[in-house]
Amino acid sequence: MPAQSKYDMLAKVKASFEASTGFFVINYRLPFNENNETVFHGLTVKDSQELRRALREVGGSMKVYKNNIVKIALEEAGLPTMDETLVGTCAYVFFGSDPVSVAKVLREYAKKSKKIEVIGGIADGVALNAEEAKAYADLPSYEELIGQIAGLISGFARGLAVAINEIPGGLARTINAVSEQKQAA
Repeated sequence: MPAQSKYDMLAKVKASFEASTGFFVINYRLPFNENNETVFHGLTVKDSQELRRALREVGGSMKVYKNNIVKIALEEAGLPTMDETLVGTCAYVFFGSDPVSVAKVLREYAKKSKKIEVIGGIADGVALNAEEAKAYADLPSYEELIGQIAGLISGFARGLAVAINEIPGGLARTINAVSEQKQAA
């Protein structure tokens, strides 16, 4: 019979799933350094605190759970299993409604520290491989999308206003031309 602590951990994992719309899986103990030498290095406590703080600022949170317990929770929640992804030292970065901002933080931190790597995730109930998960960081953020939409609406409205404003001016020029023709004749 499994220990009570494992049941408690399973409940925590399920609660994390329910409180989020998805998560990214990161490897935080990479086997190679910058020179491709086999040296395990990973996040220090300070690194972990820095990453967690940056994630909190954009609505994300990072948790470390046992992979086997996460696999059980995924199965019980009816989410895709990620057996080939959940291997080794994994951390789970949960996000609410904005996966893009969380992905951008992970990408920037991975570039800066070279200590983490996004290896997968789940978004909207669909399993993501490493490339798909990393692609979220290339999407525009919610604020950028709103700005783009506002620009499109503004441009359309401006063009419509110019076109509508041109109707009376064109009509006045036409009437003036007809009047000049009648006076000349």
